[in-house]
Amino acid sequence: MKFFLYITDLIVPLVIFVIVSYGIMMRVNAYDTFIKGAKSGFFTVIKIMPTLVGLMVAVGILRASGFLDFLSELIGNFTAYIGFPGELVPLTVVKMFSSSAATGLLLDAFKEYGTDSYIGLVASISMSCTETIFYTMSVYFMTAKVTKTRYTLTGAMAATFAGLAASVVLAGLMAGI
Repeated sequence: MKFFLYITDLIVPLVIFVIVSYGIMMRVNAYDTFIKGAKSGFFTVIKIMPTLVGLMVAVGILRASGFLDFLSELIGNFTAYIGFPGELVPLTVVKMFSSSAATGLLLDAFKEYGTDSYIGLVASISMSCTETIFYTMSVYFMTAKVTKTRYTLTGAMAATFAGLAASVVLAGLMAGI
C-alpha cells in the first residue's frame, strides 16, 4: 500500500519533469510557451466569467425562492413509483447547473437522512453518475464558439437519466432492496 502512496507523490513532479525535458529535447523555449498558454487560459477565464456568475445566481435564486421544494413535491410523487426518492429531485435539478451547489444539497441530505441510508446512497451514486449539463454546455460551447449544438442536450439528458437509473439500481443492490 505504501508503494502506491509513493507513486502518487511522484506523479505530478514526474509529469512536469517529462514535459520540460521533452521541450528541451525539441528545442522549445518551455518557459515562454508556458507563459503564452497561461495568458491564453487567463483570457479564457475572463470570457467565461459572466456565464459562471449567471449560473451561480440562477441556482441561488432557485434555492432561495422555494421553487426546488415545489418541484420536489410535484415530481417526487412520480419518481417514488420508479424507486427514485422525491427528496433528491432538487439535487438532480441543481446538479445539471452547478456541481458545487449540488454538493451543498448533498451534504444537507446526508445530515437529514444519513450517508448509509437508501437516500444517501442514491444521492452519492447519482452525483458521480451525472454531469453538470448546462454549465458544461454553456462554458465549453461559448469558449469554442459553437452555435449549433445539435443533439448535445438530448444526449446529455439521456445520459443523466441513465446515470440516475443506475444510481437507483446500484443503491438498491447495496441496501439490499
